[in-house]
Amino acid sequence: MVFKKIDLIGTSEESFEDAVDDAIERAETTLENVHWVEVNELGVEVGSVENREYQAEVEIAFELDE
Repeated sequence: MVFKKIDLIGTSEESFEDAVDDAIERAETTLENVHWVEVNELGVEVGSVENREYQAEVEIAFELDE
């Protein structure tokens, strides 16, 4: 098996957990064979948004087709 990893940043106005879920859901709708996710970094955008925006940078690993 061979895997590829990509970085995604999920966002949410509610929580870090929802931001992680946002990234995972996007990956699962656009990629095949998603196997695992690693949360790399968490942050909160406060400057350019009306409310806080929770952000989660995640690394998505998916298996490449043979």
